[in-house]
Amino acid sequence: MAKVSIGLRGWRFDEDAVFEEDGSLKPLTEMPRDARGRILRLTELISEPCDACYIEHGEADIEQCAVGAIVYGEPMGEVLLCDAHESDFLYWFREEGGEDLAGTREMANAFQAWFDEGGRAPAGYSGIDHVEEAPDRLPAFDPEIQSFEAELEEMDESEREALDVDLSDLDLDV
Repeated sequence: MAKVSIGLRGWRFDEDAVFEEDGSLKPLTEMPRDARGRILRLTELISEPCDACYIEHGEADIEQCAVGAIVYGEPMGEVLLCDAHESDFLYWFREEGGEDLAGTREMANAFQAWFDEGGRAPAGYSGIDHVEEAPDRLPAFDPEIQSFEAELEEMDESEREALDVDLSDLDLDV
């Protein structure tokens, strides 16, 4: 079973847990709970600005922000970064105590506060060399096409509750 990133680097999924044999995403009810929650959160994060860029430029200059490419952390407490700011996060995580917050929703706020106070990786600090193996074989993930909103709206309230994921960030007509 292969591990794959979908849409953004960082969160890894067991390919068999989220994809059908034809490469389409499985229905939410057929995915494991953790994968389901992360997939739903990814649909909200794709095309959003990098957290560090947003801190630097703010809403007024949001067009200056790079789009996030990497996600670290837990859903609803994740850090979304562009390639240029990944080394800042890795430095904070490895050298400034961020690792102590791994697995918590507080990690994002702590990194953002550190960055907002001027925290940066030293010049030349190395990030991670990402290796992509056979990216052309990876099924495409387009949140606009493969939106789960229709699937969620077709479910009754008890079925949505049985998914056991936080849907508060989604704009559902239910």
